[in-house]
Amino acid sequence: MEFLWDGVREAFNLWIHGDSEIIAITLRTLAISSVATVFALVIGVPLGAVLALKQFPGRSPIVALVNTGMGMPPVVVGLFVAIMLWRSGPLGVLDLIFTPTAMVIAQFLIAVPLIIGFSMASIQGINPRLLDQILALGAGRLQFLWLIIREARLGLLAALMAGFGAGISEVGASMMVGGNIAGETRVLTTATALETSRGNFEIAIALGVMLLVMAYLVNLVFTGVQQRSRPT
Repeated sequence: MEFLWDGVREAFNLWIHGDSEIIAITLRTLAISSVATVFALVIGVPLGAVLALKQFPGRSPIVALVNTGMGMPPVVVGLFVAIMLWRSGPLGVLDLIFTPTAMVIAQFLIAVPLIIGFSMASIQGINPRLLDQILALGAGRLQFLWLIIREARLGLLAALMAGFGAGISEVGASMMVGGNIAGETRVLTTATALETSRGNFEIAIALGVMLLVMAYLVNLVFTGVQQRSRPT
């Protein structure tokens, strides 16, 4: 327990003194996870809507693939991205391995199945009569998509929170494709793992506390929007 309290005190000291390295790591963490989540949202919500509303050959295997992806171990995603981006790999010419971009790609692949799955479930929960009414009123494709997104907004916000949480809390894939390079790809999760391996438990706990607080504050904002959006 002494390590825990020392870590909490260390976290407060880092915040109070405004440690430049910790601030940079925190901002980098937030930036990488936010960009990955935005891309996952842009791709995942429309794909979830298509899977929820359309019946087509091969749909069941795709849904099964999405469901498998929702439980995919992040380290497997990291291995796949590392192989693809490795300098001798198919995309090695892009020279993206051990860069923030590689970490965004890995976190995107971790988050997008969650967002597709949550979006699909949310849209499937809409009353079919409402969908028929929207079509009967002559809504175009974009209008139709916008209206069902508004109707399923609570579930979609849950998808956003799940995708962001999966990305920001990930360590294995980030380490594999980012390399935990100081000043370049080091984020809160990989920094925590590094300090733990060094035996600096107070610093590791402090970094862990900062990660938890940041994730909580971001999800607090999302939750506030979600609760205000509840139908009255």
